[in-house]
Amino acid sequence: MNHVDLRRLLADCPDLPPGRVVGADEVPAMWVGDAAPAPGLWETLHRAHPRTGLWPLLLAPLDRSADFRPWLSGELSPPAVTDPARHDPHELLRTWWDGLGPEEGEDEDDGEDEEEELGAVLAPFGRTWPGAAPSTPVPAADADECARIRASVLESAPNLRIGLVAAPGGAAALAACGWTGPANHAGTGRIAAVLADWEHRFGIRVVRAGFDTLELSVPNPPTTREAALRVAAEHVALCPDQVFQGTGSLTAYADLLVGSHEWMFWWD
Repeated sequence: MNHVDLRRLLADCPDLPPGRVVGADEVPAMWVGDAAPAPGLWETLHRAHPRTGLWPLLLAPLDRSADFRPWLSGELSPPAVTDPARHDPHELLRTWWDGLGPEEGEDEDDGEDEEEELGAVLAPFGRTWPGAAPSTPVPAADADECARIRASVLESAPNLRIGLVAAPGGAAALAACGWTGPANHAGTGRIAAVLADWEHRFGIRVVRAGFDTLELSVPNPPTTREAALRVAAEHVALCPDQVFQGTGSLTAYADLLVGSHEWMFWWD
């Protein structure tokens, strides 16, 4: 899709900057603006999404890279991403949780010690997958408004650009554009399957994406540690670095989720 096509679709969006279609291996992935978004642009594009089918993403580069990695550096790979609909999100979470632990082939005594340490980090659940957290659905209008509020805060950050992806929502947009940020943990199609499930169960919206980071808006966050612990378990299954290179324990991470209207993820 070229800039002229976008202007036709977004005739009511005068603040759309010049931009370009990017992709890899001659497969178009998304449109990326050439300049920082004007205040309120994400909201305007998001409100237009039902008509245009283009999901807006606030894009951040890796370490202020000159080639705006991965968005302009040829590191998007739509053909490499599996269809999120092929994956069961709850089975993925359980499998990832079960996979947390010592590497195979380690010394038996070391393995036992690491299992004990892991159980403490993952307390109160330990090695037992607690199951998916209860759904806390909200009306779509409320979820969308929360996303717009969050985007209005993020738009002031330096070195961001706007991206547009032909997709029904943010989770699908990550898969459609071939983003590969969590490649060291899991394929994007699997990650997108879980995020799509969260869109339905929690009303999250994908607002900002970086080289290996994501930020989601959360309209109805957990209000107690007990509720947050089940959500935190899902987060750690999806992105172990949240705890293992972050807070150091599931309970400490859960405390950060209580009342928070944004969930942020990063994969090493």
